[in-house]
Amino acid sequence: MEQRIKGTTGLMMLIGSPVGHSGSPDMYNFSFRYHKQDYAYMAFDIKEDQVGAALDAMRLFKMRGANVTMPCKNEAARLVDELSPAARIIGAVNTIVNEDGKLVGHITDGTGFVQNLKEHGVEVKGKKMVVLGAGGAATAIQVQCALDGAASISVFNPDDPFLERAHQTAEKLKKEAPECKVQVFCLDDPGKLKEEIEKADILVNGTLVGMKPHEDRSPITDKSVFRSDLIVCDVVYNPEETKLLREAKEAGCAKTIGGKGMLLWQGAGAFKLYTGLDMPAQELKAFLAKREEEGVEPLADVAENVPF
Repeated sequence: MEQRIKGTTGLMMLIGSPVGHSGSPDMYNFSFRYHKQDYAYMAFDIKEDQVGAALDAMRLFKMRGANVTMPCKNEAARLVDELSPAARIIGAVNTIVNEDGKLVGHITDGTGFVQNLKEHGVEVKGKKMVVLGAGGAATAIQVQCALDGAASISVFNPDDPFLERAHQTAEKLKKEAPECKVQVFCLDDPGKLKEEIEKADILVNGTLVGMKPHEDRSPITDKSVFRSDLIVCDVVYNPEETKLLREAKEAGCAKTIGGKGMLLWQGAGAFKLYTGLDMPAQELKAFLAKREEEGVEPLADVAENVPF
């Protein structure tokens, strides 16, 4: 990378803490090189109370863009100059674009999920969905799918503080996406869960259940809910095929879609916002696969957008 840095090179960054494990510099710098874009990308360990100073630096150094990871997403949303519709509803950002000094915050988690579905031949418009969970990833998916024309979304979450947040998000979507019917239920009611899945086109696990080292777990214990025309999705990407997806496939579900693609496409969404260009997804996949073969750890959070 040093050979391509010169006096005109623009800087982009990741902010959050910790960031030492991040795969974002690899991903973005590869994509900049591929498209011959004169940018370099670095990660900076920034605590929540330092976000304001980081955004001031972004303006001062005329950085075109920044990714935001935990614990800075909510504070960044509060401090930017403008928010995208999805970011405004959620109250968090993972991507900031510098538009001639005006910082605009975006959230690409939901768009990454929607694009991953499209890559598998699935459109959310007009579909009935069940989303398990009300944390960051699940909320972003819920909001983006509502904005993109889903017919209905039933959200299930345990009786914890996130359940109240899910109710608040549903109220916001009544105004922002009135055509989409959003309902919130407590996950403690298995009968209601089964009833809603029976009516759904798409079932989404938006929780950490099934992620290593607990890959022997699934958020669905009643396998009778699986049927041939049900599409089952998981935001978990490690392992690539979770217990949920494996059991859904064994039960003959129409399609099973893992979380690795969502991870890539949300990064691609940020890259498009920064440059107006498409991230070289297939070339990047080959690059990352080669890195894994060479013993480099797989990217834990490709776009720093895993907001569980």
